[in-house]
Amino acid sequence: MHFTMENGSFALCAIFLELALCWAFAMFVDYTGESIGIVVENDPDRVRGTHPRNHLSSVYYYMFQDVHLTMVVGFGFLGTFLKRYGYSSAVPNLLIAAVTLQWATLCQGFFQMQRGKIHVSITNLLHADFATLTTFISFGAVLELTTPIQLIVMVICEISDVGVSMLVHVFGAYFGLMVSCVLRNNRPEKESVCITLPTPDLFSVMGTIFLWLFWPTLNASLAQGDAQHRAVINTYYSLAASAVVTLAIGLSSFVDKKQQFFTVHIQNSALAGGVAIGTAADMMIHPFGAIIVGSVAGLVSILGMVYLTPGINRKFGIRDPCGIHNLHGLSGLIAAFVGAIAAALATEKNYNYSLYRQFPARTAMGKTLDYWDIQYHVENVQPGLGRSALGQGAYQIAALGTTLAFALVGGLITGLILQLPFFNQAGRNAFTDDES
Repeated sequence: MHFTMENGSFALCAIFLELALCWAFAMFVDYTGESIGIVVENDPDRVRGTHPRNHLSSVYYYMFQDVHLTMVVGFGFLGTFLKRYGYSSAVPNLLIAAVTLQWATLCQGFFQMQRGKIHVSITNLLHADFATLTTFISFGAVLELTTPIQLIVMVICEISDVGVSMLVHVFGAYFGLMVSCVLRNNRPEKESVCITLPTPDLFSVMGTIFLWLFWPTLNASLAQGDAQHRAVINTYYSLAASAVVTLAIGLSSFVDKKQQFFTVHIQNSALAGGVAIGTAADMMIHPFGAIIVGSVAGLVSILGMVYLTPGINRKFGIRDPCGIHNLHGLSGLIAAFVGAIAAALATEKNYNYSLYRQFPARTAMGKTLDYWDIQYHVENVQPGLGRSALGQGAYQIAALGTTLAFALVGGLITGLILQLPFFNQAGRNAFTDDES
């Protein structure tokens, strides 16, 4: 395995980028008050009952540890089942992570600057990890189509378009698929990578199991209080249900007449429950609802892999060797609709006053009796828009449409940029390849 780059252009590009990031951090990035021992008594993010100086380390650090491990190890091993691209899917993942973590801190921080500085804390690192997840997803669609320089450019363009959101899976999947569609003529001359190794690859299975175990942390890491408990419980059962359905269908003659066990069945569908429950993970959908969501997600994902995606790939010339459309795209669409339904059915009877923590826009407008009542029961609550339950559900669907639009347009523009001669200098065989 090696990166074939002429005249050391990749090395120069990477070093120049790191120097530019270093300069930006020196100019704009600093610690938060908690990081230098300043007590923030009125911090609205502080969980009730925790010490103001240490609440970030006590609440978020262990979540950050799990999320960070999941990003690097889980997704690093996930694509190793591909023939000729096993090792070469893991190394670029590390490159993506290293660049994205720094670039995402700047992109997200510019919208929250105070006195010309971006103040970073552990929560910022969590947000950067989720931005990295977006780029990992997109990378699965362009694995054989981009050079390392093009990959860096794609990461920079993608993070400029999207921050952390509940629809990160939808954005990452359709952004990557659009880039793949634009770069469809960049296919290498060797045989397709969409062929798994003759025997199930152990590292790929380990990556899938690792993600399956830690996915509840992904969905719960940024939630607080009772919402965090619900996120862990709902994700736990949704993942279990999707794994059962995936194994039941994947090993049946309904999908494969030879009843052979394929690693790709597990990789693309056993995790679908974790993605599909993501938007509604911290909502009150109850354990049986989480099981239903996970079962549907596993079913849609594995059937989509067998019947839907091949036709779409042929029609649009898309390369999706890692099956991101089935795991992240289709499951992300399910998540959006489940979240919209759960939001439309949310009432104060079910959530008590935590409803206004869950959906801040449903808080009554300021200087009203309803707002004063909510303010009495909920600490640090801000005036909202007085939005109805159905209105909140409609906004969830609108967010899906907006995300899809930005993903497709952003992916199209990024793909066209990557086609420029300046970024497309390598020949068709100059791609990352285990056999090169």
